[in-house]
Amino acid sequence: MRENMSEEKKCSNCMEQKLRQEVREILEQYTTSKDNLIQILNEIQEKYGYIPKEAQLEISDYLKIPMAEIYGVITFYSRFTLKPKGKYNVSVCLGTACFVKGSQAILDRLKSRLNIQEGETTKDGKFSIDATRCVGACGLAPVFTVNDEVYGKATVKKLDEVLDEYMKKD
Repeated sequence: MRENMSEEKKCSNCMEQKLRQEVREILEQYTTSKDNLIQILNEIQEKYGYIPKEAQLEISDYLKIPMAEIYGVITFYSRFTLKPKGKYNVSVCLGTACFVKGSQAILDRLKSRLNIQEGETTKDGKFSIDATRCVGACGLAPVFTVNDEVYGKATVKKLDEVLDEYMKKD
């Protein structure tokens, strides 16, 4: 049993080292100007689907910016996340037009179907849930998205149909 734990720790260290190396390769494309922070965060978010702590440490060292400042930027912009998202990120718009037309019922059904809350990811890593304030498709209200696919004039029934399709994938 001790050997297993040792192997897991080695594997974890290898993955952390690989991530740090990949982040360094991204950083090398930029000057050490603090003005590059958003672009760097965006590229890391695109690559990993979130901003890992190891990446934040590398950015902090490279740009000579305190971790607190990097954390502040990540948490200020809704585009960035500190937690891994599922392969299929389902986001329900709760902006005024969508909310008035029933998006809360869609969000409630989504949480019930996936058995997770907003900001969480299913154990299998397949789905995650977000609530947004506006998707910019008010004429199609209520709206939900799966990754970049927009589903307008949504209903609980339509959500169930879309989820069923995504559950069949893979």
